[in-house]
Parts: sequence; C-alpha cells; structure tokens
Amino acid sequence: MKNSLAPWKFIDTRLLAIWLTGFCPFLAMYITQPLLPEFQQIFHATAAQVSLTVSATTLAVTLVAPFIGLFADLWGRKCIIVPAIFALSVPMFLAATASDLHTLIEWRFTQGLFIPGIFTVALAYISEEWNRTKVGSAMAAYVSGNVFGSVSGRVIAGLVAAHLNWHWSFVTLGLLLILGGIATWRWLPRSHHFVRQHNTFASIRLFAQHLRNPKLLAIYAVGFNTLFVFVSTFTYITFYLAAAPFHLNSVALGILFLVNLPGAVVTAKMGRWIDTIGQRLTVLLAVGVSFSGILLTLVPMLVLVLIGLMLCSIGVFLSQSAAGGYIGVVAGQARSSAAGLYVSCYYLGGTVGAIVPGLFWAMGGWTACVFLIIMIQAITIGFVVCFWRNSSTKTPTI
Repeated sequence: MKNSLAPWKFIDTRLLAIWLTGFCPFLAMYITQPLLPEFQQIFHATAAQVSLTVSATTLAVTLVAPFIGLFADLWGRKCIIVPAIFALSVPMFLAATASDLHTLIEWRFTQGLFIPGIFTVALAYISEEWNRTKVGSAMAAYVSGNVFGSVSGRVIAGLVAAHLNWHWSFVTLGLLLILGGIATWRWLPRSHHFVRQHNTFASIRLFAQHLRNPKLLAIYAVGFNTLFVFVSTFTYITFYLAAAPFHLNSVALGILFLVNLPGAVVTAKMGRWIDTIGQRLTVLLAVGVSFSGILLTLVPMLVLVLIGLMLCSIGVFLSQSAAGGYIGVVAGQARSSAAGLYVSCYYLGGTVGAIVPGLFWAMGGWTACVFLIIMIQAITIGFVVCFWRNSSTKTPTI
C-alpha cells in the first residue's frame, strides 16, 4: 500500500496518524499523576485514595478492551478509532466540573471506557496494514506517540494547574483531543487488509482460542508486568519527590515527566533494530535497562533519580513495543480481539500498579515500592525466557 504524503510532501501521514492513535489516549491516561500531592491537600485524602484517579481509568480500560476487540473484528478499524477519540474529550471536559474526589474518580473511570477503542484497534490496524518486516517501525511510531502523549498530558496538567487551577487542566486537554480526532480522521487511511469476522459467534470462538494459546498468554503476562512497573514507578515517585529532601511542587512534578521523552526517541530509533534482533531479546535487554534505572532512584540526589527514571521509561517503552509487535505474529486471525486481551491485561497491570504499591508505600516508603517493582521485573524475565520462542517478526503467521 502506498503511503499518503499529503498535505506535506515529505511527511508520511499514515505513520503520523498511527502516532496520533498512540498520542491521544495517553494524553488522558496519566494526567492526574503530577497533581496527586495537590489532590491530597485539596480533598484531605491519603496517597492511596488520590491514586484512584489513575487506577480508575486503567480499570475501565481493563474491563472494556476485550469487547472493543470483538466489535472491531466485526465492524472495522477506522470507524471505531476516530469516534473514540472524539468521545474521549467529553468526560475530559466533564471532569473539569468535579467538586469532590469521588466525582473526579467517576469521570476518570468514564474516560477509561473510551480509551480502548483507540489503541486496542490501532494495534490490530498496524499488524494488518504494515509488511511483517516493517511492523516494528510502525509499532515504534505508535509507542513514540504513547510517550509524547503521556508526557504532554502530565506536563500540561501541571503547568496549567499551577497558573490557573486543576480544572482548567482538563479543559485544555479536552480541546487537544478534539484536534487530535480531526487530524486522525483526515490522515488515517481506511483498512485495506481487514478481514471482517462474519458473525459474533465466530469472533467469540477465536477469542476463546486466544486464551488457549500459551504464547499469547505469555505476552499478556509481560504486558501486565510492564505497565505495573511504569504506573507504580511514576505514581509513587511523585510522593517521594514532593517530600524531603526534594520538595518538588506540581509544576516541577509535571516537568519531571519529560524524562519519558528520551524513551520516545530511543523507541522510535530502535524500531528496525527490534525487527532485526527479535522481540524476545529486546524485552530481556529492556528489562535490564529498567531494572538498573529503578535501583538508581534510591540514591537521594535529584539528578540521579531523573536518570534512573529515564532508564526505567526507556526499558518500559521498548518492552511495550516488542510485546505489541509480537501479538500480530502469534495471534493469526482475529488480531483485534487478541490485541484487546493484551490491552486488558496490560491495563490490569496498571490498575494493580496504582493500588498495591500504596500498601508498600505505607509500610516502607519508596524503598519498599522499589523492592516490589524489582520482583515484578524478575518475574517478567522468567516469562520471556520460558515461553517466548522464535519471536522475530519474520515468524510465519499461525
């Protein structure tokens, strides 16, 4: 399929559209993280309670993702992705009207209901529309969009909250989602290789087959652990850095998430490298990088903490790219439902990663959280070593 090169002669707008499908949902996903210490004071709540503004969204994603995959296998790709981006802006605006923590959590949950319609279907779109030997590059563009979206959302939220208030943070990001929806509608080509499942029962049967595929189950386990590490790290590090000896405010905490940008750049550059060495080795190396980064955050020097967070994010994003690309290789038919299950497990990991470390935080602060994260990383290595085999994107379709 030929790439679209309009309106700019030297820009591949198909890749730009895929980048936006990664950018838009993540613009909304983690925006409350830099605001958590502020929410503690405003709502007179604990760290675990305000962290529900993160886990409520990831929980909704977990619940909806498998069903969105089934619908996408019946209806198509673009007809779900674009409306979902526009729909996501609605609860974003409504969250700005919240006057208490309970209402804010409810609107955050509602946001999560629309998010799987964007990136679950985008994963299937990539696996179908890109040549097998180039899918790593497309996944790298998608994950790069994830990173820039998550960074932009948190930085904007922190800056707007500091200069106006947190309500305007949601309004600003809602407007950006509308712009992103317009651009995706304009630039994302319709599917050329989509094979429609002719009835719901056939889709459910293929869905059940995914649950009996040990390679897919191993991918789902790695996805769970990957987002657990990311969410737990970047949720509870805010409380760590807001306290002594760092004393960072909401602006500084928002800017803190710029450490994710090197992860976006590295992931985009490593797309072809992933295609060459395979997903298995990529994940093992990536976990090693994030492992060293999380240990570095224990040193009470801000510059070393930032370097550690940067390494952690690079490892997480590379793991996400490799696991997402491997789904299309292993799943065969009904890739959208396979991707939906992956996203469900992935965000279940994010939900657990926002809640369970709160217990460790209460027991031993950031040090206890790091211990938990290291254990999860070790389990990830075990899954990859034991269950991922012949994970090059050149593996024949099942």
